[in-house]
Amino acid sequence: MATTRPKSEPAPAAGRAGQAPAAPAKPKKSRAKIVVLGALTLVLAGGGAGAWHFLRAPTHASTASKTAPPRPVTYMSLDPFTVNLQSADAERYLQVGLALKLADPAYEDAIKARMPEIRNRVLLLLSGKRAADIATVEGKRKLSQEILAQIAQAIAGHVPAQGVRDVLFTSFVIQ
Repeated sequence: MATTRPKSEPAPAAGRAGQAPAAPAKPKKSRAKIVVLGALTLVLAGGGAGAWHFLRAPTHASTASKTAPPRPVTYMSLDPFTVNLQSADAERYLQVGLALKLADPAYEDAIKARMPEIRNRVLLLLSGKRAADIATVEGKRKLSQEILAQIAQAIAGHVPAQGVRDVLFTSFVIQ
């Protein structure tokens, strides 16, 4: 007659007769797998720390030592200019208001001291223009650069070359 074994017991290992059944094999944990996982964890943690260090907003103390704070920009308004323009057919007039963009507020006094020469240079420049030349946007940009050059000549030696950064039109009327 056949004997039945409980289902919970493992069947005897097939092998040589008279040999004891082999114990079930325990799965071996690979040390290599643990080392790889540990190394991967360290690399990810290091990458995260590096990213945090380089991508975070710089502190006030570290930026102050690297760059000087920018100086405040100052705008200096000039009295309006009214001049006759060059014209062959009819009298044309230009009324223009200007503001100077200064690199440092300290330059304002030096510019005021030379204002008669600045106004003279700008008036002579403006009165030599034709309405058609300065009516376009490009003409106005060119005129702004020419005025800047005239002002730079008037203040040379008293204000640094980049002391006046730009000439801005506050009003511009051609009649």
